[in-house]
Amino acid sequence: MITPHDIFTISNQKQFEKIALKVFRFQYENNAVYRSFCELLKVEKGSVKSLQQIPFLPIQFFKSHDILSSSDAIQETFTSSGTTGMITSKHLITDVTLYEESYRNAFSEFYGNIEDYAVLALLPSYLERSGSSLIYMVKDLIESSNNEHSGFYLNNYDELISKLIELDSSGQNVILIGVTYALLDLIELQKFQLKNTIIMETGGMKGKRKEIIREELHEILCNGFGVSSIHSEYGMTELLSQAYSLGNGIFECPNWMNILVRDTEDALTYVSTGKTGGINVIDLANINSCSFIATQDLGKKYPNNSFEVLGRFDNSDIRGCNLMVL
Repeated sequence: MITPHDIFTISNQKQFEKIALKVFRFQYENNAVYRSFCELLKVEKGSVKSLQQIPFLPIQFFKSHDILSSSDAIQETFTSSGTTGMITSKHLITDVTLYEESYRNAFSEFYGNIEDYAVLALLPSYLERSGSSLIYMVKDLIESSNNEHSGFYLNNYDELISKLIELDSSGQNVILIGVTYALLDLIELQKFQLKNTIIMETGGMKGKRKEIIREELHEILCNGFGVSSIHSEYGMTELLSQAYSLGNGIFECPNWMNILVRDTEDALTYVSTGKTGGINVIDLANINSCSFIATQDLGKKYPNNSFEVLGRFDNSDIRGCNLMVL
């Protein structure tokens, strides 16, 4: 039996691969949807000897199926955002402590002790609905910071501007986590020269603004906040782990998460390092659901296991990967 200790104490690639193959066998045996998908691809449990041989479940399955590798009671249901009438993804969580352990350990790995920061969150489109895994995480980080100034902001921009200037000028380390369009709204109201603040964008215009390329976006945000780099978080409803970029749009994974980049024309083959393809995510914290997910994102992987996100598939179509979907 694989335990959280096995997952969150992984320290090298060899160990990661060994645990990942164990998780694959566990999910093949215990996740009916994933097993059916493997069988459609004619992949048998015993034939998989490497990460590249593991089938990756198309992320759209979370819109049409209950993806579970556990028979335990559901503790939380995380849902994706979507416009009216749109089918949203549903991630059923049987052990929410796995999610908590994942994001707490990852934050600590990339940023150190949460109590060193005041955490300010500008996440209006997420706050205005229920079931957001991002809100669950940020709420816990706010509480864990034990800082009286930490908190959420919805549309009270003036209050946030005053708080941000006050904290930054006092020497307090601050993390401002914001949805992209709201960060842009903020710097249109106020230009900053921040010295002690990390700006972390979580992506997404949510239909509020025209999408722009990352380089242009980060340049606008750097100028507006007076900082040298913009941090980013790469996570999604269907995962229990996040990758972080400390600048330049280059993401790194915690030790229990990894990505492979598949060929856009043939979902079962992989492209070489530095080439663009579809992002497949291995998230071992997602043991009670599915740890092997083919996303709708395009990206590149680099030699040190870091990666870049370049955009999304047109019409979010994953060719050769949509067996059984919907």
